[in-house]
Amino acid sequence: MKLFHRDRREDSRSHRRIYAQFEIAYTIVDFAAALLFIVGSVLFFYEATQRVGTWMFLVGSVCFALKPTLRLVREIKLYRLGDTEDLADRIGGRD
Repeated sequence: MKLFHRDRREDSRSHRRIYAQFEIAYTIVDFAAALLFIVGSVLFFYEATQRVGTWMFLVGSVCFALKPTLRLVREIKLYRLGDTEDLADRIGGRD
């Protein structure tokens, strides 16, 4: 079983649930990063708000760093669920 195998997300009910949870988290982080960069960019137009804009860029950058981290954690969780075909055979084909 390999990491980052696209078909794994459909292996079982647990796989689908984990995949969906991480997709939601990934999308939230993506929106947060984009929003922080847009607002930070606007704040950079005014000298009085440049410091806040800089902090928004920093937090937005952290959000962008979270994206691949979330994907890696998701894939490790899916990987740790194991070989579902063998498991299904052992318990009579149930998820």
